[in-house]
Amino acid sequence: MWSRKRIDISWADLLFGLTRIFVSPDRGESERLVAENWAKPEEIIPCLSVRSGFDLFLEAAAFPEGCEILVSAVTIPDMAAIIRRHGLVPVPVDVEPSRMAPTEESWRRAITPATRAILVAHLFGGVAPMEPIARLAEEHGLTIIEDCAQAYFGSERQGADEADVCMFSFGAIKSNTALGGAILRVRNAAILEKMRGRQADYPLQSRFTYAKSILKFAGMKALSNRTPMAILIRAAKVFGRNYDEWINRSSRGFPGDDLFSQIRRKPCVALLAMLNRRMKRFDSGRLHAHIEVGRRLCGTFAEGDVCPGAANARHSFWVFPILAERPERMIDGLAKIGFDATNRCSLRVVTKEGIATETSRRTLEKIVFLPFYPEMPAKESARLIAEAFRLRSVS
Repeated sequence: MWSRKRIDISWADLLFGLTRIFVSPDRGESERLVAENWAKPEEIIPCLSVRSGFDLFLEAAAFPEGCEILVSAVTIPDMAAIIRRHGLVPVPVDVEPSRMAPTEESWRRAITPATRAILVAHLFGGVAPMEPIARLAEEHGLTIIEDCAQAYFGSERQGADEADVCMFSFGAIKSNTALGGAILRVRNAAILEKMRGRQADYPLQSRFTYAKSILKFAGMKALSNRTPMAILIRAAKVFGRNYDEWINRSSRGFPGDDLFSQIRRKPCVALLAMLNRRMKRFDSGRLHAHIEVGRRLCGTFAEGDVCPGAANARHSFWVFPILAERPERMIDGLAKIGFDATNRCSLRVVTKEGIATETSRRTLEKIVFLPFYPEMPAKESARLIAEAFRLRSVS
């Protein structure tokens, strides 16, 4: 069975992370080393997660209570929760499936006198065009917040020049994962200084909590190989367990209801060391080989909107989603020939009374994520796509 997603980290990296648990280098030096991986290190703040950094930014920016932040309607629900926590109103803007982003006209129609910022989420590895958003922001005096959690390209793209804040995730299932951590690039020096001061007062992430995370995902990495994965799925059926639910629950970064007590922590030095290592060793050649295969497989589907987000000129194919009228049938059909596809994800549609987000809702309802990563041979990728194409055509 080809698993839906493999943890993008080597055994050597995992061993490195465990050894860092037992050393205590200078925290300031560790943060400096992380920042030096970026073109403008003076604009960088490492955080525990993108959620942590976004929360810090909103506190430092101090937008007046009741003001609005426009958000891509499809996003992580915690982002909307964080906006509300700061007394602000998240206003969803419906996405257009081929780019998985709102159109310029959709953003424009959503702007009101209460709007203070635009939060742009780049989804599935595709980078939505930023030029139209930059024009709107300049016209209306808005802050641009760029969520690049699902679209990491190493040093080739470190955020849009037009953005005031760019957020990158190194969470467990992300590209080039450090099993946690995030990088925020903040252009406003005064706001960045406030964020650093506030984070300095946070309690420290336990290094043993980070060690447990390394061990957990080492186990998941071992189980993601074909034979262990097949055994795991069979065992789940025998014991009446929902395998799909278990996988998604296990990969959640912040389980439970106490989101803010979990995200309001500063990263331990072991995590900072892992972030530095993963960024320095990023394999751009592997990324481009992966992108080439993704583009080729997208070309298999004649209809333009079958692969959500594929119309974006820049795309890492972090995941490979396609749309199916009957997602469960496709998932079951692919499982029969050895492919672990799923329609579960952490994304949700942000809703607000009186605002239409029907396209976003329909897109998420029809989506199926296919297993797709560089370790899968071309022959197997072709077999996967051929069967997915066949299942889409069966009424």
